[in-house]
Amino acid sequence: MPRGSSPRRERQYEHVKESAGDRRESPKRAEEIASRTVDKERARSGESKTASRTSTRDMPSSKRGGQRSSSGAKGPTYDQLYEEAKRRGIHGRSSMNKSELKQSLGH
Repeated sequence: MPRGSSPRRERQYEHVKESAGDRRESPKRAEEIASRTVDKERARSGESKTASRTSTRDMPSSKRGGQRSSSGAKGPTYDQLYEEAKRRGIHGRSSMNKSELKQSLGH
């Protein structure tokens, strides 16, 4: 967190970092996600000295995150499950169907 950050932004940073950790992101990646999210929110609200056009005109990260959620009506797609299985090193994933992947991943 940058020096002089408000307590609100520090809480936001910790919350986003925890959420990324819950999704099994590496600690370094979780910090990067949290930092970028907080920086963008600071730019959107005018708290930062400089801000890119994308940061100020793009959809807020809080709204975008909900739209990219993989917990829709049918849950994550086969490809998302397969990629998660690949990351976790689950053997036999290539011959599994969607329900078998869900079961092996504990979804």
